Amino acid sequence: MGKYRDLAEKIVENVGGKENINSLTHCITRLRFKLKDESKANDDVLKNMDGVVTIMHSAGQYQVVIGNHVGQVYEDVVDMTGLGGESSEPEEASGSLFDRLIDVISGIFQPFLGALSAGGMIKGLNAILVATGLLTAESGTYIVLNAIGDAIFQFLPIAVAVAAAKKFKVNQYVGLVIGGALCYPTIQLSAIAVEGAKPLYTLFAGSLFESPVYMTFMGLPFVANNYTSSVIPSILIVWLASKLQRPLRKIIPEVIQNFFVPFFLLLIALPIGFLVIGPVITILTNMLATGFDSLLAFSPILFGLIVGFFWQVLVMFGLHWSLIPIAILQLGTMGYATALTGMFGASFAQTAAVAAMYFRLKNPKEKALVLPAVVSGICGVTEPAIYGLSLPKKKPFVFSMIGGAVSGAFMTAMGVRSYVMGGLGVFGIPSYINQQTGDSSGAIYSVIAIAIASVIGFVLTFFFWKDDAVVEETPEGQKAMEVRKEIVTSPVQGQMMPLSTASDQAFAQGALGKGVVIHPTVGEVVAPFDGTVMTMFPTKHAIGLISDNGLELLIHIGLDTVQLDGKYFEAHVEQGAKVKRGDKLVTFDIRAIEAAGYSVETPVIVTNSADYLDIIESDQKDGVCNSDELLTVLV
Repeated sequence: MGKYRDLAEKIVENVGGKENINSLTHCITRLRFKLKDESKANDDVLKNMDGVVTIMHSAGQYQVVIGNHVGQVYEDVVDMTGLGGESSEPEEASGSLFDRLIDVISGIFQPFLGALSAGGMIKGLNAILVATGLLTAESGTYIVLNAIGDAIFQFLPIAVAVAAAKKFKVNQYVGLVIGGALCYPTIQLSAIAVEGAKPLYTLFAGSLFESPVYMTFMGLPFVANNYTSSVIPSILIVWLASKLQRPLRKIIPEVIQNFFVPFFLLLIALPIGFLVIGPVITILTNMLATGFDSLLAFSPILFGLIVGFFWQVLVMFGLHWSLIPIAILQLGTMGYATALTGMFGASFAQTAAVAAMYFRLKNPKEKALVLPAVVSGICGVTEPAIYGLSLPKKKPFVFSMIGGAVSGAFMTAMGVRSYVMGGLGVFGIPSYINQQTGDSSGAIYSVIAIAIASVIGFVLTFFFWKDDAVVEETPEGQKAMEVRKEIVTSPVQGQMMPLSTASDQAFAQGALGKGVVIHPTVGEVVAPFDGTVMTMFPTKHAIGLISDNGLELLIHIGLDTVQLDGKYFEAHVEQGAKVKRGDKLVTFDIRAIEAAGYSVETPVIVTNSADYLDIIESDQKDGVCNSDELLTVLV
């Protein structure tokens, strides 16, 4: 029985019971019900229920706002009612393409982060046992432990594809087959090379896009690639399958869908993936290899800076293979390599950034991921740190890239050479020792690079990153927690409208923050909370407030009313004044302002919206008075 079972039972009872629920999903803070009859739901009871922030009617959904622990409540509701279905419904797509990609990747990795961390720790343990002489790389114990620890990384496309299938609502066994096909030995370029096969022909021979073709698929060139340990190809192919799934279900009769929908999904999505994704990755890899080779010849220091900065991104997209052939060629011709020295500090910058996150994270579950991520990161396995912690938070990931860049530039500036390939994390230090001459200066420089990368990653994250999410844990066995929230009462009496209806597009598009628009019926602005007047514009048409809890609010009276230069406005407080909820701030003459040709619609905006978990508008339909709740802000 889940610890939110009592709350789940009360919610189900007050939305009209299981029989009144058509479907249920959840987003970051809300249970989103589709009810057969919303009139059967007890709005007042739910609003006042311990553990429920408020309820909303929106977009045909009956939304029960819970807070950051909504996923646990959802699981108990599903377990109790047997509604089933996917665990969540994504929030509406927002932000840049890059932000959405990061959200998708981090969301896909969440289900198997524990296994990923465990694998990294086992690999680290194995490396320590070998380094201390307790095991040899040829021993059976080492081989078994290596298989256990390395399996999830070697076959990462399978885990990623299964999780992506769940996220994109594709049958997870279809995802498993997609990931398995990407890892299939004869698909890999390395398998073909071992056989010593000669290419049938070469696409774009003599150009940056040169790609050898060893086989064809239905007469089309099949450009082989090594997808093991990759992430993006699996996600893209499963996403493609999700887009094909709906039209296939419309075409194929329901009685045979269980067999023929997966059949056509695999038959269409995988060949497209192999014929498009493979060549694209190969072309990008070749272009990067040529570019890196030229950059290395032009400026080793700049080369180290760029490789150190982008190394983690290259690994994520499977493009790090562009540097491997250069390093192999250098080792074969010169006996040492410099192509990979620039990436050495990247894993330590990442590990240190995650270590700093421990002191800033507010979610105990995320904090629990830090120790195993740091342990595996020290040993050179950074996937748990990247996908579980730094990448979803964005800034720590960028800070680790900066640390990797500086350490990479240092390594190449010092002319550090690697004499063997292999050895990750701290176990890579010996690879910079010249065994023939005994020169260990490269190893010493590598230790300094570790310090540089670690200090930069840790300091930047510790001082310049703040965790926006706030989670309050409930002691085991207690009822659902009460979410911390701040209530903003209406500063103006009038008709409330969604912010998207604002005449000014800067407000309507949310460029200044989240909030609402009020069409005033009374020309008076009062304090919506206890706080301080942060800004009183000389024209008195706008006022900025900050609550005692740090919420920043802009009240902008009218549109373009700055041009009135204070005419028809009277301020009753000064900038810097302390105010209590309900204190009079500004009065204005609605009729005179409108007669002068200006609108008095008043946006009320939370300007630091990004600092909060959610901002929920009142559902008042008959207008708001000064004492009415306007916004509920979840902290």
